[in-house]
Parts: sequence; structure tokens; C-alpha cells
Amino acid sequence: MKWRLAILAAVGVAVALYLVRYVGWHAVLSAAAAIGWTGFALFCLCALALFVPLGAAWQVLLPRGSAPRLWLLVRARLVRDAGAEVLPLSQLGGIALGVRAAIIQGVAAPLAAASMIVDVTTEMLAQIAYAAAGMMILATRVPVSSRVASLLTACAIGLVLALLAAALFMALQRRSTRITAGLATRLLRGGAETLSDLSSALQTIYRSPARVAVSAVLHLAAWIGNGAAVWLGFRLIGTRIDVAAVIAIESIVYAVRSVAVFIPNALGVQEGAYILLAPLFGLGTDTALAISVLKRARDLAIGIPVLLLWQAAEGRRALSRAAPRQLGDGDLSER
Repeated sequence: MKWRLAILAAVGVAVALYLVRYVGWHAVLSAAAAIGWTGFALFCLCALALFVPLGAAWQVLLPRGSAPRLWLLVRARLVRDAGAEVLPLSQLGGIALGVRAAIIQGVAAPLAAASMIVDVTTEMLAQIAYAAAGMMILATRVPVSSRVASLLTACAIGLVLALLAAALFMALQRRSTRITAGLATRLLRGGAETLSDLSSALQTIYRSPARVAVSAVLHLAAWIGNGAAVWLGFRLIGTRIDVAAVIAIESIVYAVRSVAVFIPNALGVQEGAYILLAPLFGLGTDTALAISVLKRARDLAIGIPVLLLWQAAEGRRALSRAAPRQLGDGDLSER
């Protein structure tokens, strides 16, 4: 599996570099550099602010009395996204890291995994709505052509399949012990031991449809906020484009990224999607790739410190566990 991810990552890097070279290194990097350090810091701060509604979307799923502080889940969500965007992992690997980060901060393992599973589900539902909005903007704002018609048809088919997949995924979470066992094994160490607890936690969460709906609404707000943040990025590099057009581009880019869920960091996929979509809204491919480069740089600027802090927390936890064992061994040897 590691070799497969490494091969996919290498191919993705090669595709991304080829696309940048094809458009022109100088044009892409000059457009990206136009943002300046102050603009880049603002771009990063906007992205960080989005983790508040993302953390709230996770928190609202947890039963009252069991829900940790919002800041704890914001940090765990930061770890999840940092793992998916910085490390050579698929998005599923990032999700597992997010569960682990919640557990080491005191959330019960079955509850952390169950709430993350439902959170991913509500995020998927919100993304479907976001993609539908982008598709409507594309249909009404871009002159019809064979290329646009093909794109709209592909989007429509993708939305229908995504809705079916989301409905099936929710049904399986509630009724399939086999699926639940697979999720437990992937997200938790010793999944078989906590299977019944995980199933119980899932049932508890789904007994409150209102909480699930609120989580989806918060995720939709975060998706729209992401579009606004990218619009700001375009403005900071001197490109005039309205928010609706950016939302259309971003919603379809992230839909394509979701299809490529097993490609680490969606390398090459994101860049290809930008090159396909940007000209439809009057943007140059160099500007579109510049935004992609800035987003990658932003993910590294946020993700690397997050992962270092998380590793430090893991190290402290390991040391605190080792200390009592060492003390016990010392007492035994003295006897």
C-alpha cells in the first residue's frame, strides 16, 4: 500500500510539474509572487479561520455532556487536514490522523471515530450541495459550447452518483456490522475490541437528525467560506473576478479532488482541474496555476507546524506512559 501511494504521489508530482512547465514557469511563479508576504499571511489566516466552523460541525454531532471544547476539535481537524495535504497520505489517511489527534486529547476512542465518520458524511452532503451550486453558476454564466455541455453532463452524472453513494454510506453505517468493523479497524487500533462501542456511538449520533443537519449546514458554510478565501487570493494577486465565478471553479475543483481520493494531496489532479475550468471564466491558465501553487504553499505553511505540534504531543504522551513502567521495573529490581 505504501508503495502504491508513493507511485501515485510521484506521478502526481510529475503531472503538476509538467502543467506548470507547459503554461510557463515564469508566468506562474510571477503571478504567485504578486501576492507578497503580507498578502500570503492574510491568505493563510483566512484558511485558518475556516477551521472554526469545521470544528463546530464536528462538535455539534457529539451528545451533550460528551462534547469536548470546540478548540480541541479544531486542533484535531487541523491535524486531519495537515495529514491529507502535507504528508504522502490519501484523504482517508488524514481522517485516521484526525481521529488519533482527538483521542490523545481525551475524546473516547469509539466516540472520536464515530463522530468523525458522521462528520465526513455531513461534509460529503454539504460538498454535493456546493458542487450543485457551482454547476448552476457554470450553466448560467458560461456560454454554451460542446465543451461546457460535456462538463455539465459529467457534473450531473457525478452529482447523482455522489448522492447515491452518500445515501448508501449512511445506511451502511447504521445497519452493516461488516462496514462498521472495517471502519473501526481503519480508524482505531484494536478495532474488533471497540466495535460494539463504535456501533453504539453511531446509533446515538444518528438518533438526533437535527444535529446531523446542523453539521451539514456548518460544512456548507465552510465550503462557501473557502470559495471566498480563494476569491481573496485572486484579488491579492491582482486578478478581478467575482465571488460566484470562484465558487463555481472551486466547487468543481474539489469535486474532482474527491473523485481522486486515493491520490496523495490530489497532486496533478488539482492543477489539471484549474487549467480546465479557469479559461471558461476568462482567467489565464497562469493565474489559475498560480492560485494552485499558493494553495499548496498555504497548506504547507499551516500543515507543517500543526504536524510538528501534534508529534510533540504524541511524544509527551508516550513519555508519560513510559515513566510509570520504568518506575515499576525499578521497584521490582530493588526487590
